[in-house]
Amino acid sequence: MKHLLASLLSQALHQLHTQGVLPPESTAEVKVERARDRAHGDYASNLAMALAKSAGRKPRELAEAMVAALPASEQVAKVEIAGPGFINFFMSPAAWQNIVTDILAHGEDYGRSDLGRGRPIQVEFVSANPTGPLHVGHGRGAAYGATVANVLEAAGYKVHREYYVNDAGRQMDILAASVWLRYLEELGEPIVFPVNAYKGAYVRDIGAALKTIHDERLHRQIAEVYAGLPPDAPAGGDKEKYIDAVIVRARTLLGEADYRLVFDLALETVLADIRQDLQEFGVTYHQWYSERSLTESGAVSHALDKLQASGHTYKKDGALWFRSTDYGDEKDRVLQRENGQTTYFASDIAYHLDKMERGYDRVIDVWGADHHGYVPRVKAALQAMGYEPAKLDVLLVQFAILYQGGERMQMSTRSGEFVTLRQLRDDVGNDAARFFYVMRKCEQHMDFDLDLAKSQSTDNPVYYVQYAHARVCSVLKQLAEKNLSRDQARGARNLHLLHETHEQGLLCSLSRYPEVVETAAINREPHLIAHYLRDLANDFHTYYNAHQFLVDSDELRDARLNLIVATRQVIANGLALLGVSAPEAM
Repeated sequence: MKHLLASLLSQALHQLHTQGVLPPESTAEVKVERARDRAHGDYASNLAMALAKSAGRKPRELAEAMVAALPASEQVAKVEIAGPGFINFFMSPAAWQNIVTDILAHGEDYGRSDLGRGRPIQVEFVSANPTGPLHVGHGRGAAYGATVANVLEAAGYKVHREYYVNDAGRQMDILAASVWLRYLEELGEPIVFPVNAYKGAYVRDIGAALKTIHDERLHRQIAEVYAGLPPDAPAGGDKEKYIDAVIVRARTLLGEADYRLVFDLALETVLADIRQDLQEFGVTYHQWYSERSLTESGAVSHALDKLQASGHTYKKDGALWFRSTDYGDEKDRVLQRENGQTTYFASDIAYHLDKMERGYDRVIDVWGADHHGYVPRVKAALQAMGYEPAKLDVLLVQFAILYQGGERMQMSTRSGEFVTLRQLRDDVGNDAARFFYVMRKCEQHMDFDLDLAKSQSTDNPVYYVQYAHARVCSVLKQLAEKNLSRDQARGARNLHLLHETHEQGLLCSLSRYPEVVETAAINREPHLIAHYLRDLANDFHTYYNAHQFLVDSDELRDARLNLIVATRQVIANGLALLGVSAPEAM
């Protein structure tokens, strides 16, 4: 309805320009909003006030001229001018009733729009280091990123979903060294495991797999492994220096070729687990983009050349630096160390340059909130290379905190003491996990109550919404059991019979769905969909408890059935955007 009213106002505006009532330079964005109080109308626009200054007219006087120029519409019952010049629209009963017909005609496409007009957008999300299984914190980023992508797609954008695989760098070397030590342990060597190594059970499993594949070929004597290493933290040393020394020792003793075998087995095993976990969670990607490929393809060198050409780099102590302080960063950043090795930041710049060169209209990164300090420096690098930093949206997602029985559950990836996404899914199910993860804004802390997520009560929002869908299916089943059938055409002809307060409220709620989808897409706020569905379910349950649907009157029965079937369709459409199923029975 908002689009209809905006179109009518645009036509009136065009007529006033043509008649000379408004000067050519007097233009403004046509905005229509739902009225806060329906006693004052269903929708309102402040267009007259927005145009008054440039038009040299009083707002109320201009509003009167605009109302007089509005084309007639059967869906608008009356138009009033209020206050300093608000234009208030009262919709006709037919306008609300037509919502049902519109929903039933469009089905799964109801709520979709051409807001994005096919413009390409890339959404990169999760992108967790492949150093271990995904934990519940990653799950929130997965659910949020996937839903943002779904909502943008529903709004008409061409969405490319991408996972950036950090398959190079120090963390992967720590994993490789951890796996090799577990392999040696499998062969009977007395290993004292480094404090800063990865300790999860999955590391033991990969070490055992390494033994199965290579037997003792990669075995080295424990004396060779530990000889000359600096002390680890328990012995008063530095845990970071110690694990780095272990990595160097592993590379030296194995040689680069065999070390790469260990490295690749660890990477491929963990990455395969991540892929499967996400796929089972309903999260899929168009591309898994390798960090290692940036160096191999020359993309990092290309980015460094571009930055150097911009004049925002300098050499110091043999290293190449980016003068990010030119763009408000707290300090300059190293791009290439004195030994010639490029930094993770350099790879990240190259990756984002590649995104821009692929021609996306907008690039969206979904990162953990702990990366907030990284945002301005990436944007600074893009600006230095000649790109508009506003083309990059970075959405920061707070990690979810699990609670069970009122107690907070602890997580630590390095120690291996954490709740995996797979464990959460096994415990509460995909539907509850997907719904709960997007119930709050991404930047807000989230307490995930496991007991609530598993409960079959009206307090559980996903159960409450799904139950509304199942209840409609139950009504249709009862219809068949009574040897009755639904005549959709007859229901459409008799929608005027839907005049009960609960019916009017439900019609109003259904009409909001396309607006909610567009708002969620524009603001990247999928929680709006979850909240809308909870409100819609509440309207339906209230209607269900107050009225009979399978009444004796064929006309009223079919009108009400059309209304609740339309409600079922909107619930299914919204749940699909969230990646949640719409069950027919519960």
